[in-house]
Amino acid sequence: MTLTIEQLLNAMWQDYLALTPDAKPIHQLFADLNQGIVVNDHIALRTFNLEKVSLDKIAKSFIEAGYQTVDDYQFPAKKLFARYFQHPDETLPKVFISELKVEELPQYCQEIIHDLVSQVPEESVSQQGFCYSGRPWSVTKEQYQELASESEYASWLAAHGFRPNHFTVSINHLSSHSNIESINQLLQDKGYTMNTSGGLVKGSPDVLLEQSSTLAKEIEVSFTDGVMKLPGCYYEFALRYPMPNGQLYQGFVAASADKIFESTDTKPSP
Repeated sequence: MTLTIEQLLNAMWQDYLALTPDAKPIHQLFADLNQGIVVNDHIALRTFNLEKVSLDKIAKSFIEAGYQTVDDYQFPAKKLFARYFQHPDETLPKVFISELKVEELPQYCQEIIHDLVSQVPEESVSQQGFCYSGRPWSVTKEQYQELASESEYASWLAAHGFRPNHFTVSINHLSSHSNIESINQLLQDKGYTMNTSGGLVKGSPDVLLEQSSTLAKEIEVSFTDGVMKLPGCYYEFALRYPMPNGQLYQGFVAASADKIFESTDTKPSP
């Protein structure tokens, strides 16, 4: 059965909630303050740059639903390439997909990742729901820890597989709050831990985008040789500013996204 784009996005949301204990109460908090309306600015997905599970493969379901490529981004320090996609229907969230440049990691990490991806059935990647299908491989705690020593991104992906890494509340569509500082204060007052890497607010009006995010809470993850408590997913908040033509900026800011990635790190940088 082919899902509509709305059904696909809802299925991704349900999968995300299972890995993000904070998401449902935060969503409800803003729904209660905004007549039930909370608009999602964008969804982010992660993958490796290996042919079988490449960014293009992950994007396929969105492209087929009418999404179009808008822009590319490079994150040299984290060895990532990313691309974002937008739908002509502006009520649908943007989709931000990143991929890890496996060849830039040490050889032992490359071998682990190639081993994991070799376990992915070729036919499953072409399924519409692959982007929220979870972890399609067996992985040990040792493999996870070896990847984590070089790339938090790689270890998160090895542990959780293919699924939304975060959803994003559009502050522009909230009637209850008009600035990101008040959003952050509300969340902190409610006891949520925020990502302070690069500052509580990433970006500025000058770059037409401000972002903040919760820190991913730890959840239990099963490995072939036991269970570990690891960061799951996080919730982001974005405020977009108008460009000279009056339209809201729709892109992303690489320097800010670089710090947002650290919302799933076991030890985010100061």
